[in-house]
Amino acid sequence: MPEQTLRVGVLAIRRPPVTKWGGGELRACAVLPQEPDTAPKTHLTTEAGIETWYLGGRDLVLYSGDTGHHRDNLMSGRPSLWVALRGDDPARAEVINVTADPYEGEGFAADLDLKVEAVPMPEAIRETVAAFVEAHHVEMPFKKRKRLPADPNAMTARAPRVLAEADKWVNNPRKR
Repeated sequence: MPEQTLRVGVLAIRRPPVTKWGGGELRACAVLPQEPDTAPKTHLTTEAGIETWYLGGRDLVLYSGDTGHHRDNLMSGRPSLWVALRGDDPARAEVINVTADPYEGEGFAADLDLKVEAVPMPEAIRETVAAFVEAHHVEMPFKKRKRLPADPNAMTARAPRVLAEADKWVNNPRKR
């Protein structure tokens, strides 16, 4: 199964807490098309209390079996990459995954320990994903499954529709 791996960098912003009891919130804000030489977990800027951090590099893997999903993403009005982060402290936060598959990104959102953000897909990555889809996509025709007709005279291993008196809970003194 063909696949292609792109090494990308992840930027995140950390907003100050809204109340004195809350902690700061770390959210992915952008994906860089190439991993920079900057060390992971580097503070880049602070503007109006909002900090920008470079969290590190991660592999973005494109699988040929997911080209239909990638195509759906590219054809949407806003092609995106989904970034899954764990942790609110930028010095200890980790990038769990970066994906171009919207359904995989949705699956990561089910994990309550992760923060998943859809960030805009950079043009260079969009072109690479489009080329990968063009090279490896195979259209799978939709086949509606047909049910086999049930034979009422066939002996099946199904449970009987009406229980025998001995099997009923109410009338059986042994099951009380």
